[in-house]
Amino acid sequence: MSAQAGATFDYDAIFQQAAALLKEARFEEAEALLRPVLAGGSGPIPLWKQLVYAIRPQGRFEESRQILEMVVQTTPGDMGARFDFSEILLLQGEFTRGWREYRFRYRLDHTLMIERHMQKPRWEGQLISGKTLLIHDEQGFGDTFQFLRLVARARERSGARVILEVNAESLALARRCAGYDEIIARGTIPPAFDFHCELMSLPMALGLQLSDLPVSAGYLSADPARVEEWRTRLAALRRPLVGLVWAGRPAHGNDARRSMTLADFAPLAQEGISFVSLQKGPAAAQSANPPEGMALVSLSEEIRDFDDTAAIMTLLDVVVSVDSSPVHLAGALGCPAWVLLPFLPDWRWLLQREDTPWYPSVRLFRQQRRGEWGPVLQSVSAALGGLRDGVA
Repeated sequence: MSAQAGATFDYDAIFQQAAALLKEARFEEAEALLRPVLAGGSGPIPLWKQLVYAIRPQGRFEESRQILEMVVQTTPGDMGARFDFSEILLLQGEFTRGWREYRFRYRLDHTLMIERHMQKPRWEGQLISGKTLLIHDEQGFGDTFQFLRLVARARERSGARVILEVNAESLALARRCAGYDEIIARGTIPPAFDFHCELMSLPMALGLQLSDLPVSAGYLSADPARVEEWRTRLAALRRPLVGLVWAGRPAHGNDARRSMTLADFAPLAQEGISFVSLQKGPAAAQSANPPEGMALVSLSEEIRDFDDTAAIMTLLDVVVSVDSSPVHLAGALGCPAWVLLPFLPDWRWLLQREDTPWYPSVRLFRQQRRGEWGPVLQSVSAALGGLRDGVA
């Protein structure tokens, strides 16, 4: 069936053309190609999904949501569409439906292999007094830091004995949070349990609403011994002390939009501020050549683990970071952090606000136009100037 009276379309060719444009981030051109084909509400579902991929990066979230809702109703077995729908709902703060759709995150082609297959039933929020509940983490480090806040509430709601399983890198920090009866590292054989729940399925089980946040603040804490070690290391640096993280994990699906280089941070350089690099991974090497005028001390090689990072953060005046796991660690510790967000933000940062209900200590600096970091960095620079004047 044609999308316009008297017109016929080669849908396969249009799909391929649109895919090529989307790959090159030519979103407006892709939209212009697709609109005539989909005029009047007809056309194949794959082209409607491409239209979402063209308009969502332009900030058209409500229209994207409406299209995805139609796609999900028409093809409920399309797990990719359901996951995209969940992210739009959560981005708009519609948690009830968002968490429900988010459960399909392990039904995508690229996630089927990483789902944990348990022989025991998933806990759905019911009272299970006298039983044992295994809560296990998933996905990235930032996700673990963000959702550890819910473990205590899950134990209270379930009435169960809780075994908490987390990745080895986060284990020491997780030991100092509340809500579990036993904690183990991922990869070890857990004791016997009756129910299980992924850490990021706890919001659905608990019926978490936006009004419930932050649930708890400062629910993680640094190792006091590490804090004293780093206090000595940083004692000679002039305040304010500002931690920097300019790049996330390269393998992250949105890394091209969220990460920068240290050279991009040049507008932040100003006299009277001591910057310290918390950057890890391949981008850490950039700290050897800081921007002109930036007094930067690189701690990257000295940071052994997240316990070191946490200890350093408690001694800083603020952490300035792209959207990566250190942001969630700072927020979970209750430490001040300023996050630089791309125009198309991750769902957890919601829309059109400079604060976040997840972390009271975190401030958001958002791109107003796609790909334009200059105004964001100028705003952060001005805020750093105010911080310097307040500390001086």
